[in-house]
Amino acid sequence: MKALIQPHYIALFLFSLFSFPAHSADPNAGASLADNCSGCHGHNGISKTAQWPNLAAQKPGYLVNQLQAFKADQRIDPVMQSMAKSLTTADMNNLAAHFASLPPGKAGDNSQIAKIGQEKAGMCMGCHGKNGLGSAQTPRLAGQHADYLVKQLRNFKNGSRKNSTMKAISSNLSEEDMAQVATFFASVP
Repeated sequence: MKALIQPHYIALFLFSLFSFPAHSADPNAGASLADNCSGCHGHNGISKTAQWPNLAAQKPGYLVNQLQAFKADQRIDPVMQSMAKSLTTADMNNLAAHFASLPPGKAGDNSQIAKIGQEKAGMCMGCHGKNGLGSAQTPRLAGQHADYLVKQLRNFKNGSRKNSTMKAISSNLSEEDMAQVATFFASVP
């Protein structure tokens, strides 16, 4: 009996090592770093330009993954690659904690197109959650600029942004479908 219990505790201990972050993120430290982001992403994480994403209320795990991808040149955007190169892992975690702590924005409202888009957005909610609120590893789509979402769907479709699931989904969307789905998510706070 004792021999069976010990491996169980060892496995539990090892699992716990990978279940918790190496350090806790500091949103206040992230706020001071976020000054460098505000030119494009706004002072409160709400971009004034539809081509740049809102970061407010975005999932921290997703933000960290994207910053790491920019830093490793796995996601291509010259400005973001340059910005991410100087960030440490702690900086990325702190920035993500800061933006995740901000209230979400609402990027637009065209209720007629949004209603059509809502009907088509069901396929998105399996990964991105109810109304596109995101999950630990998938981005929040709610309140994001429609133009930005369409741009990213096009990038997945043409292969310039890599993700096999999103490539398969976007390949089945027409330009009109993309615009309608994006307008729906932009209308959700």
